[in-house]
Amino acid sequence: MRGDDPDKGPRFYYFIPEDRIPLDHPLRPVRAMVDRILHELSPAFDRLYAKVGRPSIAPERLLRALLLQILYTIRSERLLVEQLEYNLLFRWFVGLDMDERVWDATTFSKNRERLLRGDIAQAFFDQVVAQARGQGLLSDEHFTVDATLVEAWAGLKSFRPKDNRAQRPPDDPGNPTVNFHGQRRRNDTHQSTTDPEARLFRKGNAREARLYYMGHVLMENRHGLAVGACVTPATGTAEWDTAAALLEAHASTVRKTVGADKAFDTRPFVQTCRALNVTPHIAQHTSRRSAIDERTTRHEGYAQSQRARKRVEEIFGWVKTVGALRKTRHRGTPRVNWIFVFTAAAFNLVRLRNLALQVA
Repeated sequence: MRGDDPDKGPRFYYFIPEDRIPLDHPLRPVRAMVDRILHELSPAFDRLYAKVGRPSIAPERLLRALLLQILYTIRSERLLVEQLEYNLLFRWFVGLDMDERVWDATTFSKNRERLLRGDIAQAFFDQVVAQARGQGLLSDEHFTVDATLVEAWAGLKSFRPKDNRAQRPPDDPGNPTVNFHGQRRRNDTHQSTTDPEARLFRKGNAREARLYYMGHVLMENRHGLAVGACVTPATGTAEWDTAAALLEAHASTVRKTVGADKAFDTRPFVQTCRALNVTPHIAQHTSRRSAIDERTTRHEGYAQSQRARKRVEEIFGWVKTVGALRKTRHRGTPRVNWIFVFTAAAFNLVRLRNLALQVA
């Protein structure tokens, strides 16, 4: 028999949100880890806010909401705020009561700037890594380093000469017709008017040049967790210089190995690794003389590093697809770096949850 669909109008419900979330929901262990991290960061939050005045959005709620935006690939903060209005799961994760008013998207963005000034993303990332280290999940000896291109939130039409030469008024101010043929455009003579810190870069000779940033990751090889992450302008030497800086931050008296692809097979980078007491397990370049010789390649550890280093692409793939960072929505190196590091921390949280399920 067909059931009825009565229209009874507005109704009042009374329930506990905690009871509506399944005990085996994948967000539950993530929420537990995040709560421990935010508790550790509470002193850092206190230093960012004044002691008097009107209360702002709690930084704990702000960070939980940003995590949801990454984990569920929500493309804008306005859509995230819309989800918080009616999504019971999202309200539970952020810590909002069912009848509590959600903040405005503009207010959300302005409050996030305070966390940017306090470098909270790096502190959050460090706390996630500390949790993994406390569980004995990190390798202290074997690492992989790599970089990926993150397309800037700026079009090629905004890449104009720096000297402010007089130009004809555009035919369409919103989307002018620009003819690049015959022009030699370089980063030292041109810059984007939309995002001046973005750099014109191309991955290879057969690739087109676009405005990019470069995201860098240092991965430990045991479980494929990111232990270092940052963003720099895309330059020809950014991969090697930033990789050396990430390795130096993890330098110790214990000898380490670092795997990398053949783009890192340069004599200066290999010499830097050896100076840091790091054995470079780098893929050999076949089109020119390699800086890696048989003294390194003959060991079984070299082959193991070459197999393990491919897992760094899982981090980049997750960051670009789930984290929606194939093309950043932010402008300027500090903001792009902030969201990249925070997204890498979100990847680690998901990875830690999955590792815990495997052990269980």
